[in-house]
Amino acid sequence: MSRSYTPKVVTANDLRLGDVVYLTHSGQWSRLHHEAALYSAEDAANAALASAASQSLIVVGAYLADAKAGPLGPEPVHFREVFRTRGPSNYAHGKQVDLHEPAKVA
Repeated sequence: MSRSYTPKVVTANDLRLGDVVYLTHSGQWSRLHHEAALYSAEDAANAALASAASQSLIVVGAYLADAKAGPLGPEPVHFREVFRTRGPSNYAHGKQVDLHEPAKVA
């Protein structure tokens, strides 16, 4: 009995900035998980991963991450991937700057 395939997105880290990025349907890289292409077929996911791995001057550490379809696009299903969507764990740089206003100093 074969196990069922869990849909995937291709994720990596931007080589220059270190940001977590996701491969989109157009073959571009996005910092937003919901813009990622969701692969429900294993062959298509593996082909996309091979394409991503060949872009070694743009990204590093490409891999397939489990995801599910959501109302705005793919959503992560594992805690590690949810954590990666949030960016650095401090507010000084990266995605955290976009999500929060810095504290004002009086």
